[in-house]
Amino acid sequence: MPKELELFGANGDAPLSLTELLINLVIALALALIVRWHFLRFGSTLSNRDELGGVLPFILLTTVLIITVVKTSLALSLGLVGALSIVRFRTPIKEPEELAYLFIAIAIGLGLGANQVAATVSASLFILATMTLVKKFRAQGVGKNLYLSVSLDGSSAGVNRLDALNEVIAKHVSSNDLRRLDDRADGVDATYLLDISSTTALSELSEELRSEFPEIGITFLDQSGMPGI
Repeated sequence: MPKELELFGANGDAPLSLTELLINLVIALALALIVRWHFLRFGSTLSNRDELGGVLPFILLTTVLIITVVKTSLALSLGLVGALSIVRFRTPIKEPEELAYLFIAIAIGLGLGANQVAATVSASLFILATMTLVKKFRAQGVGKNLYLSVSLDGSSAGVNRLDALNEVIAKHVSSNDLRRLDDRADGVDATYLLDISSTTALSELSEELRSEFPEIGITFLDQSGMPGI
């Protein structure tokens, strides 16, 4: 028998410790809840927050199970490549931040599945703490972040009206980012992420929007006030 296969036994298998798996799953659950809380608390994604936050623990725990089982069998580890090649994800990733949190969850699952508990826990907490500091520092360095959602009916919709809307918004904010645009037959709905310096500028923006577009619907949402868990 080749020496390489002797390390895994006759069938290329290594023993699986159920106790070790359960301990890693418990640790993974704790880290998954931390990652979920961090995403809901500090994430800037506007849509699908609760959906993605609820999926993150499942991804992390499933990754732990897959890696733990696969690492015990040489045949399974080789077959994993073929199995993954037929998997297709149909849900689009709308924000780069969503992909970052998904990658963090998968990375933690890989580390715990490989039984690198100390390194995984330390690194994941360090990464989340670093992300928190970066987001807080960025928030202090700029004005207040608000989401602005506007609705224009069919008579006000159109490219020219949208350009005029962008010009009005740009006059009162430090920066604006169009996050969502729904162009329908009966109107247009748009969502912006604004960096606004004061409540005075907010009032002036609201007044000019209503002056320019009397039939407009306006909603302001404070990002820091978005619900968490």
